[in-house]
Amino acid sequence: MDNLRDHQTGDCAPERTASLSDPSRQDLFYHPVSLPRPSDPRQSTPMYALSFLPTPPPSGQSQTIIGWLPAVAEGANQDVDAGLNDFVENPRFRPLLHEAIQQALREGADEVWINGALQLQQGWMHIHDNRNIPALGRIGDPDDIVASVLVQDSKILPDTYQAMPSYRLCTSDGPTQLTEGLARKLKSVLEDAASRETP
Repeated sequence: MDNLRDHQTGDCAPERTASLSDPSRQDLFYHPVSLPRPSDPRQSTPMYALSFLPTPPPSGQSQTIIGWLPAVAEGANQDVDAGLNDFVENPRFRPLLHEAIQQALREGADEVWINGALQLQQGWMHIHDNRNIPALGRIGDPDDIVASVLVQDSKILPDTYQAMPSYRLCTSDGPTQLTEGLARKLKSVLEDAASRETP
């Protein structure tokens, strides 16, 4: 996921008409979109919308988009592709992420966090991103702690869910990567949000 060149065959210019799946992350998809340039809204910039959904988003500004990568790195020639350093977060995605995780915890949809609560028994449990799992008994990097939730008597109290403001949707280790149950719930929430958006 370091750059989009992995998705190209032969020529240096990426195909901008078809969505691409990430070869190293089966759950990530790149959808070509055009967004207005901040410097001149009358002109558009070709971008890739990064998403957990295989279908293209209803619009280039959809809340189901994790963020955007330029089709070509800013100020670069045709032979240089955009990479993770060029990622721009979609601020509308973050509330959906937290809604999905809190719902999944409330529904007991992820065995990893249920077992974590059983082991902890009492106290605050960090919900961390799976892209950089901390060593056993250690606290993860603040960039990778999605949220914290209180555990009492080995049970998660979902109403105590607190989003971590320092969490980053994309780091040098890649974009958000959740445990299986949380990822499944997030995909469901994103599909529902996409069905309510109009192009």
